Amino acid sequence: MPQSLARVMVHLVFSTKNREAWIAPEVRGDLHAYLGGVLDTIGCPSLQVGGTDDHVHILYALSRTRTLATGTEKVKTSTSRWMKQRGVKAFSWQAGYGAFSVGEAELRSVVRYIERQEAHHAQLSFQDEMRDFFRRSHLPYDERYVWD
Repeated sequence: MPQSLARVMVHLVFSTKNREAWIAPEVRGDLHAYLGGVLDTIGCPSLQVGGTDDHVHILYALSRTRTLATGTEKVKTSTSRWMKQRGVKAFSWQAGYGAFSVGEAELRSVVRYIERQEAHHAQLSFQDEMRDFFRRSHLPYDERYVWD
């Protein structure tokens, strides 16, 4: 095949450092738009971005020329700098992230899930949400290290 083609959909989740509530409602929409814009500029079109005051969820198509790790690093460093320029001087993201593959048939439900983050987290903590993701993805993790 002379042409390289790929469509790999990713649901990326990461938190602020120590899950600090640094993403205030008045900046949240702009931050989410900026996150999507960073991904778009590196060839990873975003479908949906959302979250709460301490974490974000991003659904996007991974570029065939970019790794998950380098794309995530670009998004986190760019948006961390952006938040600091807006006066949140102590802002930083946690070191790690969760990334989950999404099939074409699941795209609509993941978009709705991300859209409903505020209501979702009125009943469920970030840690419990991630434990559920890990369990459903059969992804082993160690409680001693996953939250730092």
